[in-house]
Amino acid sequence: MQLPRSPVSLILLFSAAVPSTIAAQLTDHSKCSCYLTNGTESRFFSHHAFYDFRSQSQYAGVSSVITTKDETPGAPPTSKYFTSEKWSKWWILGNWNNSHNNRADATVYMSHSPNNVYIEANPDKSPNAPQTWLTLRTSRLKDTKDSKEFQTSAEIESFSPGFRFVSVRMLARTIGAKGAVTALFTYKDSNKRAEVQESDMEVRTSDAEDIIHYTNQPSLDDEGDVITQATLNATLSDGLKWTDWAVHRMDWTPTRNTWFVNGKQVAQISFQTPRDASKIILNAWSDGGQWSGNMSVGEAAYLQVQWFEVVYNSTEKVEHVHRRREEETNGRGAHGEFGDEAAEGTDAAVPRLEGRAEDVCLRVCSIDETPTLGTPVMLWDNGVGKRWEMGSTGWIPLVVMVVMVKRSAGAWR
Repeated sequence: MQLPRSPVSLILLFSAAVPSTIAAQLTDHSKCSCYLTNGTESRFFSHHAFYDFRSQSQYAGVSSVITTKDETPGAPPTSKYFTSEKWSKWWILGNWNNSHNNRADATVYMSHSPNNVYIEANPDKSPNAPQTWLTLRTSRLKDTKDSKEFQTSAEIESFSPGFRFVSVRMLARTIGAKGAVTALFTYKDSNKRAEVQESDMEVRTSDAEDIIHYTNQPSLDDEGDVITQATLNATLSDGLKWTDWAVHRMDWTPTRNTWFVNGKQVAQISFQTPRDASKIILNAWSDGGQWSGNMSVGEAAYLQVQWFEVVYNSTEKVEHVHRRREEETNGRGAHGEFGDEAAEGTDAAVPRLEGRAEDVCLRVCSIDETPTLGTPVMLWDNGVGKRWEMGSTGWIPLVVMVVMVKRSAGAWR
């Protein structure tokens, strides 16, 4: 039998060959050296983050739409949740506009505003229903000062641009008027369109409610024609619509992007897979152009998110993020939360936690096998002080360590 060349495949093969007598146990993230994902291409990631918006009633409140475009971008956050340390560790509220013609076919002025990001109470008070969720709103208005139409919109982006390979998931839905786009994507900016690195999951509210668009940007060539290898339009199965709550997942690995909905793979693109460290962004927007479509005055669309979870590798060291955050926020005291070890220049499948072979992923956790959302389980532990007893399961960590150390030393090509 020919063995697979991938170290991850070897680990899974050997782990499945002999049943383990030790069940995976819930654990604390501080005890995890790395995280192994499931799916069509399992990967190891160094770090984890989880944001739960389901029980934030103390911050709930739908902000009134600001009806003048000049006041829209400078609006304050809608609640103290968005100035809290936990939020500020990760997220920035967008306030930029499209006056620089970033989309040539836009027909209306669009401005992101912190006022369009808020915690919303669930009117359904049944016992198992979430109390709240995060909402990103976009709405078409007529300016009360000059009577010109404009689009007010919403965006949140990771403070760090240092994500390099991720498995990101969110329980979300899109609702509201035609003529909007809601999206989850990774993004690496460039002054040249052809050099932008971006992987999108996009819902267009003008489409049929079972169609979602997946793209590795850029999707247009210099002549404006669609690059067919870069994009895929997926039809949801089992009667699912993007207006329904569903778990949307994107796995960005060195060779491809793979997207899932409720655990089912719906798209995979290897063409133009991003190479460099990027941001993670969620938004809801419209500019009247061909892609978003045109929204009528007074109407709105919404991206609603119950929770957001990601495992990732980062190219940034925590002290660099702290320093940059301090500089960019003028000393307001927010902090970064990007792991204290860099993955830059290494294979994302084998994160080095301390840069030494003996510290490679000693304690392997999972967010896919856990019964408790946001809390990992320990798949195996070969750490100091917790050595496995030899027997029916003791050889599994040994195989894992041999495979991973060989891979980190360059034995696999």
